[in-house]
Amino acid sequence: MYDVIPDIHGMADKLVHRLTALGYTESKGAWRHADPDRSVVFLGDFIDRGPQNGRVLSIVRAMIEAGTARAIMGNHELNAIHFHSQGDRGPLRDHTPDNRRQHESFLAEFPLGSPGARAWIDWMADLPIWLERDGLRFVHACWDEGAISLLRTHAPNGSAGMDTLLRAATDPPLRHAVEMLTKGPEVPLPQGYSFKDKGQRTRTDMRLRWWLRDATAWRSLGISVPHREQLPEGDIPARHRMPGYPADAPPVFFGHYWLEDAPELQAPNVLCLDYCAGKEGPLVSYPVVPGARRLELARLQGLDPC
Repeated sequence: MYDVIPDIHGMADKLVHRLTALGYTESKGAWRHADPDRSVVFLGDFIDRGPQNGRVLSIVRAMIEAGTARAIMGNHELNAIHFHSQGDRGPLRDHTPDNRRQHESFLAEFPLGSPGARAWIDWMADLPIWLERDGLRFVHACWDEGAISLLRTHAPNGSAGMDTLLRAATDPPLRHAVEMLTKGPEVPLPQGYSFKDKGQRTRTDMRLRWWLRDATAWRSLGISVPHREQLPEGDIPARHRMPGYPADAPPVFFGHYWLEDAPELQAPNVLCLDYCAGKEGPLVSYPVVPGARRLELARLQGLDPC
């Protein structure tokens, strides 16, 4: 059995509480379950927002090294790799006030240029960008076959490595593929439309519910928009739509989207697990048995009001 755990965002106390509730205990330097066939799959976004980045990273790394967990990369790890890396024209992720603010809790523990920051950035770069195992799929933001097909030429086992990730900062097709999996698809809003996200940043692009197969309207396909009435009426142009996630595809788990509505399955084989643990929300988990074909909302664990 796998216990799937989404975005932790520097909230080590929530992580310890969730592992304890699932029956894991700390032994021989790592969290382990009494059942040796039970382990965790972490969905990325270990850092930023919360104050315990180092402790979260240490717990996750120790579990991976002990064989009691697997983990994939989130967009915050990708952003950190680029923020702490230099290109020909300066940092690969600009050190703007917004970018510094998003990354400030990590920087408070691991200042720019410090040995600790470098060591964790190197570790992050080896994380897989997606994971497919035992008839199950795990990704941080979006499962996209086209992006995965391109990335397989650089990352046969899902792990791209530092050289490829640095190249992705300046190689448009590679960047698009990496960001599709870690950040998900976004579409530009029509001129004159914008909204403030949960971090109070003004957005002129909208995240898409990429798993939907039949929806076409802005207000149906938009996600992470606090007030849906701020979106245009009518349909998204066909060139910006996604094909949706096939009903007969393996179950896929992801995080990233900061859900605040009543819990739901996105589809019988699609489940987002991010319920705002990086702020006031709970860190949830989902136990899944290899080979499962359909998901059950009743199996979602640790969910309290966001």
